[in-house]
Amino acid sequence: MKKEKLLLAIIMIGFGSIGLFVRSVPFTSGQIALARGAIGSLFIFLYTLISQQKLSWTRIRPNLKLLMLLGTLIGFNWILLFQAYHYTTIPNATVLYYLAPVIMIILANRFLSEKLTVIRVVCILIALLGMVCIVGIDFSAISTNDSTGFVFALGAAVLYATVITLNKFLKNISGIESTFVQLLFAAISLFPYVMLTDGFSLTGISSAAIGLILFVGIFHTGISYTIYFTVVRKISNQTVAAYSYIDPVSAILMSTLFFGESMSPLQILGGALILGATMVSELFGNKMKSNTLEIHPSD
Repeated sequence: MKKEKLLLAIIMIGFGSIGLFVRSVPFTSGQIALARGAIGSLFIFLYTLISQQKLSWTRIRPNLKLLMLLGTLIGFNWILLFQAYHYTTIPNATVLYYLAPVIMIILANRFLSEKLTVIRVVCILIALLGMVCIVGIDFSAISTNDSTGFVFALGAAVLYATVITLNKFLKNISGIESTFVQLLFAAISLFPYVMLTDGFSLTGISSAAIGLILFVGIFHTGISYTIYFTVVRKISNQTVAAYSYIDPVSAILMSTLFFGESMSPLQILGGALILGATMVSELFGNKMKSNTLEIHPSD
């Protein structure tokens, strides 16, 4: 279990580094998402051919309907998040999107029989407060025009939490097989959206930009998602929820380290709240079994 948690933390740090690579890529968010799904799934397919680690149709077939659903949900998750950025500010959309870990632990309690301790719930809420501190929200500037963006961001959060939860129901299939199918159908679901909005063309794109998008597709998607989907099936949603907040902290730290972007005292406080809440949740979250919360469907 310690190995899985370490891998999850590393993957979250890796996800936080994506911004370092896409800043110089002249693609829209939708185009990058489509490229990630397509390149990631193609990389996995080629890797299995070269390594002779064949994708087993025997294992994929019983899970195919669920995998197709998961891939489509991932694609729509990205689409809703991009639309949220279009209708409201990135900080507003980001904070609402990071309600996903809260939704995740509720789904786990209802459908995975994961008992919630008070300390874990409190730690997740503290981490969410830290997220608000990091991205910053000007509440006085929120208008009715943001409401559509809020709906899109919350929808994206629900889909993300649903994807993580439904992955627990896959049976007798390897992480690399499940990731391949999910990324493939994520790309398929994104293709019409991107073609109808941004289009896609490599004309005039530098070789350096192509190299960066290939790296994001291979490392941040093909490799990282394989490890991620393998790990989240073995550990509780509560742990995944707590570790999810490492992503924005690492993004802020890396932007400060590599781009010289300053961190405000409020952002430093937010990072400390997130990391502290994650540590407390993992050290003490399972030790208070007598103090649990039950959420029943009839509530």
